[in-house]
Amino acid sequence: MSKLERNWQYAEQYPGETEALVRARRLSLELGIEPVSRSVGAQLSGSTVLARAQAICEVGTGVGVSGLSLLRYASEATLTSIEIEAEHLREARGVFSDAGIAAARLRLIEGDARHVMPRMNLAAYDLVLIDAEPAQLLEHFENALGIVRPGGCIIVPGAFAHGRVPDPAARDEDVQAMRDLLALVAESPAIAPILSPAGDGLLTLVRLDGDAPGTPNPPRR
Repeated sequence: MSKLERNWQYAEQYPGETEALVRARRLSLELGIEPVSRSVGAQLSGSTVLARAQAICEVGTGVGVSGLSLLRYASEATLTSIEIEAEHLREARGVFSDAGIAAARLRLIEGDARHVMPRMNLAAYDLVLIDAEPAQLLEHFENALGIVRPGGCIIVPGAFAHGRVPDPAARDEDVQAMRDLLALVAESPAIAPILSPAGDGLLTLVRLDGDAPGTPNPPRR
């Protein structure tokens, strides 16, 4: 094992988790859902605090691993989470309830985020998490850019697509969608991108104050 691999493994094993997170992670795996890793969960928890996030939007609820992580240290924050799979959303309701998250802090929406997000208020969220189908990534990002406030952030886990994004030989649709997003945000003067090797790659995008040339314009219906 190389030094970099040992560093990555240590970082993955380091964060502690609450009992609620451990149970949610186990349930995710039982249902065949790939949850964010422990290190990514820890970064989500810290990002919420650093952003002083009060209003959070999540695309891809799963059964609540990432949602619990986002709310872990933010006792006053509210979470709007969108999930297309009804079964996953039912399980998530139980997970949040068992974790003691008050119903007033949650808005769980069943539906396709591509149809839900364009109806949400502009610049109304401090943090947006996108954990959904890679093929729809650019559309989700454009919508997220419209609802996140200046100074807020958009977070995309799975940025390495199981190691395929850095592999020049990998050219499937999911990989290309992630590469397109990485190229887009790297060239935009309106976004500060941060790519971390945590988990399967964690992309954090800070929306800078105001609009600037080269900023993608989110579609509105």
